[in-house]
Amino acid sequence: MNIDQTQAEIVDDFSFFEDWMDKYEYIIQLGKELPIIDAAYKTPEHLIKGCQSQVWMHAEEKDGKVYFTADSDALITKGLVSLVIKVLSGHPAAEIAQSELTFIEKIGLKSHLSPTRSNGLLSMVKQMKLYAYTYMAQQQLKSQ
Repeated sequence: MNIDQTQAEIVDDFSFFEDWMDKYEYIIQLGKELPIIDAAYKTPEHLIKGCQSQVWMHAEEKDGKVYFTADSDALITKGLVSLVIKVLSGHPAAEIAQSELTFIEKIGLKSHLSPTRSNGLLSMVKQMKLYAYTYMAQQQLKSQ
């Protein structure tokens, strides 16, 4: 499944919920289901700057695709990072770097998150794209 298909699936999943309390509960549930990040990556170097809560993120490249793991000390934030991992993890670096994450607006997250949470979500996406650009640069260096 490509990034746009995964985003469409998330939009569809959220369409089942009538009100935002149900959507928040779903986001929290997604956070609880997020695989645990290796403790070795819960370090200051892996903290995402710009998040109100603590969010640790790690990326690694395997077989030409970038895989992300993350954790947060806040359940709602852990759910938000789970959503962006679901969309971006397991894709080639170039696809991640060039992706436009439309699901955030389509499910209403942009208008229902506090400004600090919204900034944190944008910081998570920015960090994931930075990882992707780093892997793209490394691939270019290897091919030279």
